Amino acid sequence: MAAEQKQKLEQQLWNIANTLRGKMDADDFRDYILGFIFYKYLSTKMDLYANQILQPDGLTFQEIEGHADEALLMQEIKQLAIDKLGFFLEPTELFSELARRGNAGGKNNFILGDLAKVLTHIEQSTMGSESEEDFGNLFSDLDLTSHKLGKSESDKNELIVKVLTHLDEIDFDLENTDSDVLGDAYEYLIGQFASGAGKKAGEFYTPQQVSSVLAQLVTVGKDKLKSVYDPTCGSGSLLLRVAKEVKDISAFYGQEMNPTTYNLCRMNMIMHDVHYKRFDIKNEDTLERPQHIEQRFEAIVANPPFSANWSASPLFMTDERFSAYGKLAPSSKADFAFVQHMVHQLDDNGTMAIVLPHGVLFRGGAEGHIRKYLIEDKNYLDAVIGLPANIFYGTSIPTCILVLKKTRQNPEDVLFIDASQHFDKVKTQNVLQEEHIDKIITTYSNRLEEDKYSRIATLDFMASQDYNLNIPRYVDTFEAEKSIDINAIANEIKALDTQIEATDKTIEAFCAELNISTPF
Repeated sequence: MAAEQKQKLEQQLWNIANTLRGKMDADDFRDYILGFIFYKYLSTKMDLYANQILQPDGLTFQEIEGHADEALLMQEIKQLAIDKLGFFLEPTELFSELARRGNAGGKNNFILGDLAKVLTHIEQSTMGSESEEDFGNLFSDLDLTSHKLGKSESDKNELIVKVLTHLDEIDFDLENTDSDVLGDAYEYLIGQFASGAGKKAGEFYTPQQVSSVLAQLVTVGKDKLKSVYDPTCGSGSLLLRVAKEVKDISAFYGQEMNPTTYNLCRMNMIMHDVHYKRFDIKNEDTLERPQHIEQRFEAIVANPPFSANWSASPLFMTDERFSAYGKLAPSSKADFAFVQHMVHQLDDNGTMAIVLPHGVLFRGGAEGHIRKYLIEDKNYLDAVIGLPANIFYGTSIPTCILVLKKTRQNPEDVLFIDASQHFDKVKTQNVLQEEHIDKIITTYSNRLEEDKYSRIATLDFMASQDYNLNIPRYVDTFEAEKSIDINAIANEIKALDTQIEATDKTIEAFCAELNISTPF
């Protein structure tokens, strides 16, 4: 039933998103439609919670306006809502109320000004409270004055009223529906936008198939986590995927440098019913200005930008994240800088899994030095997993996953998995299906060896390879060419010559009957 609800809701929301599609590019209409859905979600939560508080008084939230004790009731509800929900909305600011006013009398009534005030008030209602940072500037990307919504104020208003009206017709049914239904539908929309966003998609979204692999890798043998962290969290899809693999996560942490994506991540967390006290998402550059540097995490997952630039400032040689290695990752390739950062934040009983381009496995120089230190000196590398090419939005390069632990159960060896040929082709994209993911996780969990798929390599053997981790050095996927029977082929050629000679004679006879020249 939940699957049917989710599918129906996904289709309804996507249809509404297409109302904006013809008006602006994908990035812009993504921000508007996701922002409006989020506003409706907050309104629904506010209305339900306020009605719950007022139930003993026989009142509804809308009925307290004009009530003799309106001011007292409103103040009490606000205080309780700020603590419980993290924000507050008045009855006149609810989504349904604005949608109704926009359509009152069957006319396109002007509500843009009121809508802008409501979105600002949601953010302002949290000022001075514990949730201020989690709700601050959440709607900053919803520019209701933008010419992208229409040439005139009337055109902009007409479009917004249309979208709000369609959204208002959808019952989120939050009191009766599994909380994941709406959150997953929201995630579906983010994924749909990512699939059409090309290279930009990598800035905010990790495909669910990859998220699933990473999430399962860091939760093997666990049903609860004290904490999960993503230093390049994008829209938060990876963090939320980890939550699906365990019964409970006490706290979510993340950092994202893009302000728009940072807003999207916080919205995504709240839409998945993660209480504001349980997540801490920061808007900063993780490598240059880490925000959770004193904390250690039980699970860390990341899909950082591949081979990104970073400052690689010599000052970082005194940074405890990098100093022990003796060298910094190149300024043109920050891949190992992210690995070093994550290792530093990893708890002693934790597991980290990071997606990286294949170059990290074999490039020399400073990267080779860092790779050797992680394996020979620290012995943190637990597994190397090769993924198929063309499974990420915006890039077709093959990628790999490095799994690292500070306390390893198998400290004498490292598991190599070559899953690069195990996928299905869906349109132009390669896709990991459930059976492909299960095979990776089963092989990792049980440290299985399988011909042409996985191999356990000793540390001594890796040392003999100078810590080059290129997977074909460890997993032999060579397929011998089938032997060719020269005599059989020669006989086939003779038979073809005989057939050709007979056909030529037949054609020659037909040409003679028709009294025309033969073509040979």
